[in-house]
Amino acid sequence: MLETLSKGFRTARLKLAGKAELSEENIKNALRDVRVSLLEADVEISVVKRFLGKVKERSLGEVVTLKANKKAGYGMAGMQVTPADHFIKVCHDELMGLMGPVDTTLNLDGDPSLIMMVGLQGSGKTTTAGKLARRLKKEGKKPMLVAADIYRPAAIEQLVTLGRRLGLPVFSIKGMKPVQLCTLAVQQARNVGRDVVIFDTAGRLAVDNDLMRELEEIKEITKPKNILFVADAMIGQDAVRTAAEFDRRLEFTGFVLTKLDGDARGGAALSIKEVTGKPIKFIGMGESLDKLEDFRPQGLADRILGFGDVVGLMNDFESAVDKEDAEKDAAKMLQGDFSFHDFYKQIQMIKRMGSLRGLFEKLPGMSGMLDQIPKEALDDRELVKIEAMIQSMTVQERKRPDVLDKSRMQRIARGSGRSLEEMESLYERFLQTRSMMGQLGRSGLFGGGGGGNPFGGGGGRAARRKGGGNPMFGGGMPGMMPGMGGMPAIEAKPSREESVEASKARRAKQKARRKARKKGRGKK
Repeated sequence: MLETLSKGFRTARLKLAGKAELSEENIKNALRDVRVSLLEADVEISVVKRFLGKVKERSLGEVVTLKANKKAGYGMAGMQVTPADHFIKVCHDELMGLMGPVDTTLNLDGDPSLIMMVGLQGSGKTTTAGKLARRLKKEGKKPMLVAADIYRPAAIEQLVTLGRRLGLPVFSIKGMKPVQLCTLAVQQARNVGRDVVIFDTAGRLAVDNDLMRELEEIKEITKPKNILFVADAMIGQDAVRTAAEFDRRLEFTGFVLTKLDGDARGGAALSIKEVTGKPIKFIGMGESLDKLEDFRPQGLADRILGFGDVVGLMNDFESAVDKEDAEKDAAKMLQGDFSFHDFYKQIQMIKRMGSLRGLFEKLPGMSGMLDQIPKEALDDRELVKIEAMIQSMTVQERKRPDVLDKSRMQRIARGSGRSLEEMESLYERFLQTRSMMGQLGRSGLFGGGGGGNPFGGGGGRAARRKGGGNPMFGGGMPGMMPGMGGMPAIEAKPSREESVEASKARRAKQKARRKARKKGRGKK
């Protein structure tokens, strides 16, 4: 998503490496790369000029000789902060200033409180209305959706389907004009005890006077405290121009930026607040109804500059995983007690957290390495292939992976539509991951070694140091180690010869074990 934005900042940092001073000449060269990157990412031209001017003003002539205090500990004595580091820090501060400050709250005063969703056709208004309704329901509110888009084919049916999935009422009267429909919806909400009403209004492919007049009438009659402009991040500068026109006519209260998980260049996220002065309140990072996040400028700035987004990753983790289950799974894994059933659970968890590429972008230091990872390794369809192979196993094979032999693997491969080599590759990596996790558990790095509770009864040393039994640190995000480190989708595939040799060695071990068991039964 943010690769176009990130590459200019990475190049600028490399150009400043080894410099003792930030001079006009080397600043000029660094800013040239940043400028090209911002423009390629569809950041609005006036925003680019202001941003570069502020960065240059704060950086120029700065001599950086800061060193870490030798008494600071943590092995950082003598660590020097370079001019390149200072330049990136200035860029980070200015990026945050560009996108913030942010107010992600909604004005929920009123009986009922009203939220009006506006924007162009195809921007994701209906889906976002559903996501917002789900969020409010989880917060204890009783929302009602209003199908005020009577022009787009299937718009009403889409909203009704979303309402059914969420267990929420959808107000719709066939053939009624949107202004009258919204007015009656407010009265109905009062009658049936709904405390939030969300208007899903119509959009067009471009700004349309008839559309705008209709929206102005809805606003004038119902007087909503929240008007959210839903902007498609993939249309770049057009989103900014359209937003400015909608704001002029409707004076909306904030943005929802959608499709940031796709091929969006990210320019709208940097431009839209600066141009309109209105905050981005939420961002949509996926199609499922739980993928609506509070907008965090620091998280986005961190990702653009390659620092990752640990807070965002932690939020994803906490929303996708039950803490107690995660700690139990981590304890099993670090004891080497890890089955394909557990592996399948980890894959499901990763899928709930988002796309593989999105997760890797949030890992500190990983954004600059994504180009070195084969595209197919970050393809979420690889997870589907692995799921298919595990689903083709019997219950016994999932729980006791050691029973797998060549004939069983051939059956699993046929049942899942994969090749025998793929099945063997999955099995070998599974064994490697299980062995690695067992070694980590015995090493005592997570507290309480020797095959006991790896958390030492209190979340492990790492967890206690970070403030309690947080699964992010106590279990190391249990699913992420095997799910992302040992998964065939991430590691390079071994050669066919290596797979065959490994398979032969494994079959020899299995044969020896069977012989030993038979011999033991004979003695009895």
